[in-house]
Amino acid sequence: MTENVTARERDVSPAPGSADASDSGLSLVLISLFRGVVYRDEQPRVWVSLLRLEPRVRDQVALFGLELVLDEAEGFAYVRQREPEEGEEALPRLVPRRPLGYMVSLLLALLRKKLAEHDATGGETRLILTGEELVDMVRLFLPPTGDEVRLQRRIERAVNQAVDLGFLRRLRGQDDRYEVRRILASFVDGQWLSEFEARLAEYREHVQGEDE
Repeated sequence: MTENVTARERDVSPAPGSADASDSGLSLVLISLFRGVVYRDEQPRVWVSLLRLEPRVRDQVALFGLELVLDEAEGFAYVRQREPEEGEEALPRLVPRRPLGYMVSLLLALLRKKLAEHDATGGETRLILTGEELVDMVRLFLPPTGDEVRLQRRIERAVNQAVDLGFLRRLRGQDDRYEVRRILASFVDGQWLSEFEARLAEYREHVQGEDE
């Protein structure tokens, strides 16, 4: 009996110098999260490993003062800086804050409002907009200007930044069509959206001052 148990233990033990499969999967998940947002549809292998190793992932990122944000329903995950508890010493920030320009902030606010309206209709789950629709959407909330070309370029730059930040995704083979990523709802919550009109007034005032 003792010999059988010993043999069985030898069979399941990893070979010398080889990495355990779960450890390899954990490394892949952590590296992917530290690099940015993990999407189920874009990184299915990483996503499956993340769901399987979720408790270990949470423990590992906590060592760096981070917390895992995982939305299985919408299919995305990312890490963010954890706010220290009362009396706890704050760790240096590993995830830097990214200050956004007012044009990008305005675009994201409008996209979040558009996403909420889209969901309220109960139709297609994905919100797809063309580049022209994005430009027109933002232009409506900006003061009149005598330089339409310059204004359009500024809006297009904001769209490109939203793509880089992961809130918009260009459709493959359709560069002028964009999907609004649902991770936007995780960054712009309901309370923020309820204050939209007040924030919009601030954006208008700021942009008006820039133009003057």
